[in-house]
Amino acid sequence: RTERKFDKPMARPRPETFDKKKIVAENRRAKFEYFLEDVFEAGIALQGTEVKSLRFGEGNIAESYAEVKGNQVWLVNSNIPEFSHGNRFNHESKRPRKLLLHEREIARMHGAVERKGMTLVPLALYFNSRGKVKVELALAKGKKTHDKRETIKERDWKRDQQRIMKAHS
Repeated sequence: RTERKFDKPMARPRPETFDKKKIVAENRRAKFEYFLEDVFEAGIALQGTEVKSLRFGEGNIAESYAEVKGNQVWLVNSNIPEFSHGNRFNHESKRPRKLLLHEREIARMHGAVERKGMTLVPLALYFNSRGKVKVELALAKGKKTHDKRETIKERDWKRDQQRIMKAHS
């Protein structure tokens, strides 16, 4: 049998590191401050200098939240610092940024925020495997002080369990 040109693979395989997401900013307090329900992945509409700034690893979503206005979702109070090599066309660092979601996801979020008194909290800001900036959003319900104390007790108990297991093995 003769070898034909379509017997060969079309493109060379991707390196393994390309399949992973590169996290730029993470909201680590969200798991402590809220009960997280549903998690969504959303695209984000950014300007060029914002993407460049994120590629340098700059960005903060610790005090940000998302809100539904009409049939759009906006990320509010997120901080992407100005690009250091940018010129007069640099972006505003704390401007509201539009999140890109399907209409049914937006409707679901809107219903949960309106009826159940939940909030939309960003968990992470990252580059996906295709190099696009994504935001991981969660529908969350705020914890009361006693719930936070319970979380601390559970975390300490798990840490003690690990310490005991390590000592006995």
